[in-house]
Amino acid sequence: MKNIRPITDVSRPKVYIETYGCQMNVNDSEVILSLLEDDGYALTENIGEASLILANTCSIRDNAEQRIWGRIEQFRLQKERRPGVVVGIVGCMAERLKEKLLDSHVVDVVAGPDSYRSLPELVRSAAPGAPQMNVELSREETYADITPVRMDKNGVTAFISIMRGCNNVCSYCVVPYTRGVERSREPGTIVREAAELFANGYREVNLLGQNVDSYLWKDPVSADRDVNFAQLLEMVAKISPDLRVRFSTSHPKDISDEVIYTMAMYDNICKHIHLPVQSGSNAMLAKMRRKYTREWYLGRVEKIRSVMPDCGLSTDIIAGFCGETQEDHLDTLSLMEEVKFDSAFMFQYSERPGTLAARKYPDDVPPDVKTARLNEIIALQNRLSRESNEKEIGKVFRVLVEGVSKRNDSELFGRTGSNKVCVFPAGGHRPGDYVEVKVLSCTSATLVSGLV
Repeated sequence: MKNIRPITDVSRPKVYIETYGCQMNVNDSEVILSLLEDDGYALTENIGEASLILANTCSIRDNAEQRIWGRIEQFRLQKERRPGVVVGIVGCMAERLKEKLLDSHVVDVVAGPDSYRSLPELVRSAAPGAPQMNVELSREETYADITPVRMDKNGVTAFISIMRGCNNVCSYCVVPYTRGVERSREPGTIVREAAELFANGYREVNLLGQNVDSYLWKDPVSADRDVNFAQLLEMVAKISPDLRVRFSTSHPKDISDEVIYTMAMYDNICKHIHLPVQSGSNAMLAKMRRKYTREWYLGRVEKIRSVMPDCGLSTDIIAGFCGETQEDHLDTLSLMEEVKFDSAFMFQYSERPGTLAARKYPDDVPPDVKTARLNEIIALQNRLSRESNEKEIGKVFRVLVEGVSKRNDSELFGRTGSNKVCVFPAGGHRPGDYVEVKVLSCTSATLVSGLV
């Protein structure tokens, strides 16, 4: 297995990597670092000593891209101070904007999510006035043969990409255009990567995909040896009872009874599902092309809770999608009240160029209305999160220690199997240990606990 810590040899040229967006991008940065290390680079956290500066980008919302444009101006200063520095924009924004990124006259390399193997050659070929670009999408690339160089700080939890791309084409989403069609990794490579991480001290893996429930590896010889997501979950869980397994993200239309029952069978598969609903209105769900109804979604929640009553549920919610009425908004609030999510990622709708929604539906909800509705959603979720956490007071949980509390270095933090953050006295424990804690009090975000 490759080093789980980045190489920092002073004799090697340095690469500085900034990562934006989702967990998939975090794992992609680790793949990029692996490829660059093989080409002679060492990672640095000091941008001022890097000969190669990379930003691994996100395009899911406009404000994510605006941050990158601001960073490009900061990278310009580095190039002015140190001629010869190469600046690269990689990932989803590179795929979406392509040549537009070169108009800044700062960016030397543009590489999309499926072209990271070509990155070393692109960097070598880049020269003033001769920027390099590869944004070709692939139907086969999964980087299954590349061992990521782990960039995390704690050495306890790691991400494993099990598939790439998305076939759903929700009307608001750029992912199918920036990451291409769905491709699943060969399961043996996933199990081997997870086993190597466990052997190197990691105690939790998070299986990643735009839609993990649609994972399906087709055996080239026999369909009897095909592997679906439930089977893959079981294969990873069997590595060791001391290896916790998480996954994200699930699409409500695809989460199967088989996945739910597999989760219930294994204590080390964490009882938490991130199940993005986006809206509680059937009219909005149809316009979003989510391919399920409110009733279907609630039926899946009912099934999950009938099999795993204590399963944590989190979600994504969009406020102010095209044509959203007050009634549609109230439908979302009522669904939130019915499900009682433990947590949520909540955003105003941001039109993304090139999507079906941008082509077909006017972005007609006024900004102040979007803001007001989002604030109502946030306020409701804060209450629901606190109520959910209050129910845990007095309970004992087995928690995997992930690190030192940011607010008090005499305390540690970790998460329950249902993905709730606990803070508790260190008591001689350290990251990677399993501890039992009793919840004493809470906020809407944290379970304040004591050691048992």
